[in-house]
Amino acid sequence: MSAAEKVLLVDDHEDNLFALHSALSPLGYPLESATSGDAALKAVLRGGIAVTVLDVVMPGVSGLDVLRYMQRLEQTRRIPVILVTGMGVDTQLSRTAMRLGAADLLVKPIDPWSLCIKVRYLHRFSRPDPPAPGAVSTPARSPATADTPR
Repeated sequence: MSAAEKVLLVDDHEDNLFALHSALSPLGYPLESATSGDAALKAVLRGGIAVTVLDVVMPGVSGLDVLRYMQRLEQTRRIPVILVTGMGVDTQLSRTAMRLGAADLLVKPIDPWSLCIKVRYLHRFSRPDPPAPGAVSTPARSPATADTPR
């Protein structure tokens, strides 16, 4: 597992953070919580975050503001962000979230099973470090062809 393995949970309501923590703790990833956009930015800048679950509507720095800022910085732009909203389905919000680079947008109440699947997938396939310039990727070998010479 990479050095970036924590899942950052961000919501200004403690009860929502508790629900997110309860849903995701069975995955076994270290969980970190933040109750504001400012605290979320500080956490991602410290490093070690593999996935962020981020509430959209918060006082002060909103979830969209956090996502905008993360996309501007090389060190944070590859951290997948799942945005969470209690405002219902809104096509304008969906467009904005995807344009800003959100991995997904979920509407509260969140199905815990669905959230776990999304976080596990993003955690497994997130790439916190960019490939080295000029690096060539070699495809993984299937177990069926493991004994076959290249």
